[in-house]
Amino acid sequence: MKRLSEYPCAATPKGAAKLTHEQQRKLAPQIPDWKIELNVGLAQLCRVYQVDNFVQAMAFANQITLIAEDGNHHPALLIEWGRINVSWWSHSIGGLHLNDFVMAAKTDEIYKLL
Repeated sequence: MKRLSEYPCAATPKGAAKLTHEQQRKLAPQIPDWKIELNVGLAQLCRVYQVDNFVQAMAFANQITLIAEDGNHHPALLIEWGRINVSWWSHSIGGLHLNDFVMAAKTDEIYKLL
């Protein structure tokens, strides 16, 4: 079985089905540091990454930008001194799709390289 980070990502079509709670539960062990949180009623994958300083946080955010553009799937980013908050969800369907788990895994791979 391929790792989530090895799957391609493309924009989530408006008619795509949201992942069920069971599907989310099965995928979650592959991204153990992520939490599913409700934000204004929308399920989102969220993680806070710790970094050494603001420059490193910006550099990490720029790396996330590259995979987001490549996959035409974009997160919410909050960049602060020493950390960056990342949230993935599919805006087009108002919830979680496989793409969000794939992008979370890709984000983890980038973080390992810092």
